[in-house]
Amino acid sequence: MILPANDTIRVSDVDYHTTNPASEVTPTEGMLHSVDTQVDGWYMKKYMRVDSTLYTNEIPVFPREVYLDRLRRLPNLIEMPYNEVVQDYIDQYTGRLRRSVSFMLGVQNFYVPLFEEALEAEGVPLELKYLPVVESAFDPMATSRVGAAGLWQFMVPTAKHYGLTVNSLLDERRDPIKSSQAAARYLKDLYNSFGDWTLAIAAYNCGRNNVLKAIKRAGGARDYWAIYPYLPRETRGYVPAFIAANYVMNYYCDHKIPPMKTIAPAETDTVTVSRNLHLAQVAAACNLDVEAVQAMNPQYRAGVVPGNSQPCALRLPVQSIDRFLQLGDSIYNVAPATEVAERREEVEPAELTAQPNNTTTRQSRRQALAEERRERRERRAAAAAERKKRKSKRAHAEEPSEVDIRQGDTLSEIARRNNTTVEKLQKMNNLNGSAIRAGKKLRVK
Repeated sequence: MILPANDTIRVSDVDYHTTNPASEVTPTEGMLHSVDTQVDGWYMKKYMRVDSTLYTNEIPVFPREVYLDRLRRLPNLIEMPYNEVVQDYIDQYTGRLRRSVSFMLGVQNFYVPLFEEALEAEGVPLELKYLPVVESAFDPMATSRVGAAGLWQFMVPTAKHYGLTVNSLLDERRDPIKSSQAAARYLKDLYNSFGDWTLAIAAYNCGRNNVLKAIKRAGGARDYWAIYPYLPRETRGYVPAFIAANYVMNYYCDHKIPPMKTIAPAETDTVTVSRNLHLAQVAAACNLDVEAVQAMNPQYRAGVVPGNSQPCALRLPVQSIDRFLQLGDSIYNVAPATEVAERREEVEPAELTAQPNNTTTRQSRRQALAEERRERRERRAAAAAERKKRKSKRAHAEEPSEVDIRQGDTLSEIARRNNTTVEKLQKMNNLNGSAIRAGKKLRVK
């Protein structure tokens, strides 16, 4: 039976559930993130409203049986048990972090549909949509103290491994759609490695190797709560915080946490840009606010769409798409509101002033430089072709026909490392499914 709340009791006075005085809640990156920086952003100022009349100083608390029952009733595939550690994180979200939760309840209208679409495409549990609550507090511009970035807090090597581009101009970790697709693939691979979602979530935070070490130190136990003491300190609180996030995002009304009101944002779509283009040029050409264009495209670090490097997607309000397309190439000639630094593609060094007795004219010097550049290009092209040829021969000669299956390997990872597909591996090795055993050999060609 669900017990009624006593709305007059504060968290600090509650004795319904005991709290271990020795335990300390280790805050996740999302808990450390300041909600003020998000509320001051353009998107939030335009599409979100704070209704102070909805807020209350009362912080309801409940007997432990209520929390236990509510967690039990969540329609989740991932196991979400109740214990004192989980309760500590629930207390944080429903107490000290109430304003942050209120913000996230509003901003989830922008991001959660993207998360659900990406997770559904990979066939992984939809409750993982609340992992960014723990990771970034739903802020695409969030950056951790160790350099993880974006809604899903990817480190650079992992981001690149899952197909995200990260360079001086473009950081797709901050692209809500592409980063969500990469996160769904990463979580799926982690689950295939461990066969358990709580272990996969822990590995998302601290890496496969740290989870494998904890399993070994726990005598081979493959259960999150059994390896809990052997995990890095921050990761010990990561899964409990994820459980608490699922709790509070479903039961916020019972704790009198009002979502910030949201106005449906303008419908957007993307256009492909194949040349370098400053966001200020886009804003000037389409009569948009520069801050608005930047907010819709947080992945462009320097305010420049690096179309020269690769075709890039530019997100704009639907009503501005036609204007952009009508301008065609002329948009690149629009003077932006701010100066765009142009990079020179070819530069000749300063020349010495010709002396009276110097028979080399300026014109002949330019011709000589042009000939020298042409010869250098031909030499570089020939050298590159030769290196490619040698590398191809060496790779073919060294390519193994069998590989050893390592601890934590999955068929998809082995296929990726050996430039093949899961289907081919299954056919070559007479496998009916994707189960493989560490220590065995696997044919790869």
